[in-house]
Amino acid sequence: MASSGLPLEGVRVVEMTHMVMGPSCGMILAQLGAEVIKVEPPAGDKTRSLGGMGISFFPLFNRGKRSLILDFAKAEDRETMHRLLATADVFLENFRDGQLQKQRLGADELRKRHPHLIVVGHEGFLSGPYEHRPALDEVVQMMSGLAAMTGTTQKPQRVGSSANDIMGGMFGAISILAALYQKRSGRAEGTDIRIGLFENCLFLVAQHMVEYEMTGNRPRSMPERDHAWPIYDIFDTVDGNRIFIGVVTEGHWQSFCSEFGLREFLDDPTLRTTTDRILSRGKIIPRVADVIGRCNVGELCEKLDRLNICFSPINRPEDLFSDPHVLRPGGLVNNFNADGSRFRVPALPVEWNGVNIGEGLKVPPLGADTAAIRAELAVNNNPNGARKRP
Repeated sequence: MASSGLPLEGVRVVEMTHMVMGPSCGMILAQLGAEVIKVEPPAGDKTRSLGGMGISFFPLFNRGKRSLILDFAKAEDRETMHRLLATADVFLENFRDGQLQKQRLGADELRKRHPHLIVVGHEGFLSGPYEHRPALDEVVQMMSGLAAMTGTTQKPQRVGSSANDIMGGMFGAISILAALYQKRSGRAEGTDIRIGLFENCLFLVAQHMVEYEMTGNRPRSMPERDHAWPIYDIFDTVDGNRIFIGVVTEGHWQSFCSEFGLREFLDDPTLRTTTDRILSRGKIIPRVADVIGRCNVGELCEKLDRLNICFSPINRPEDLFSDPHVLRPGGLVNNFNADGSRFRVPALPVEWNGVNIGEGLKVPPLGADTAAIRAELAVNNNPNGARKRP
């Protein structure tokens, strides 16, 4: 999609973040059309050099941005940062409290010099007893109960991606959109926003907290929970694969049993209601597993799709590069790493006027835009920020 068709065109974001949560916020804003200028130290963002499971962090979460090198040990670069902020709408940061104050970029200094600015801090914890602590995705998953709900009583388990960090970036983007709307309506100038990684994770487990609040019963983890449906399980197939099947309505129950030769369940007077079937899972599941175990996964997918029953083969991430829905036009977009190599990535999970977003984004080489941005600031040379903002 051409940048002229994106909703945040004309919004300038200055980003001074690292790792995942802050950069993911900037990445979302960049895909929506904002100009995102990533300020890096002379050695570059440390995630640029990560390997192993972290190798995707920098390219994935920094696509579509410009890279500016500033050395805050130099007074002139600290002043350049303020001249840049004078032209910006949003400032993103995710440093521990006190670090930005040392660079004269603390909240009080920013509000005094840039009253128009939307300042967004991605923190470990919001204000309170823990606000001084550092945090990681895995740490707050353990603290919030998410790991306990994902794993078992004996073995808490984090979810299999940086889901909480990414969701924190999403809340940052949502808050920024709200603040831009508020400014446009004339109800505010600048805004101070903080996003907490722990509080974000707490939001994810609210459904279990409220369950306890309403019932007094301790929620059981996902692997140990009581099932709400008679068939809601993973089954082995004859070709060595596995498939998840969820039979959740009366119509599904009727059609599933008819299709897979389970007439005895339909004729059984003790299985008339969904509650009857849930209480009889000990009888139902072994019989269903036996039937499903005689089929191959392709055959099962075809039948269940035709019956409109929820199902999924148990995929791994690499399997998705051959999934027909992922491979539909626009499902994957081509982006380019800092060295020019191409990589495919899922499009932003939004269709904007029927079009997918994110094609052709580039990861900036370190400092690639430093000269150009310095030249722009030299031309403007207006400490009060004459640039028109939304």
